Amino acid sequence: MGGVGTIGIPGLILILLIALLIFGPKKLPQIGSAFGETLSAFKKSTNQIMDDVNLQGDEEEEAKKEESHEAKESESTQKE
Repeated sequence: MGGVGTIGIPGLILILLIALLIFGPKKLPQIGSAFGETLSAFKKSTNQIMDDVNLQGDEEEEAKKEESHEAKESESTQKE
């Protein structure tokens, strides 16, 4: 049923209870908030990196098209 990496509801409840015992009820909201902010910043950075990689790939593809077009034009002018 569950593969590697799947926790499920009972596992999440167990993790939450252990965190509650370790950190206490006063610190848990602060830790959750900090974790949420960190996760949000990580996702934003990951998306920005992916956008940069995609943009770089698009620029390289466009440069190859231009180079190919110029080579074809050069060949056609040499044949004439």
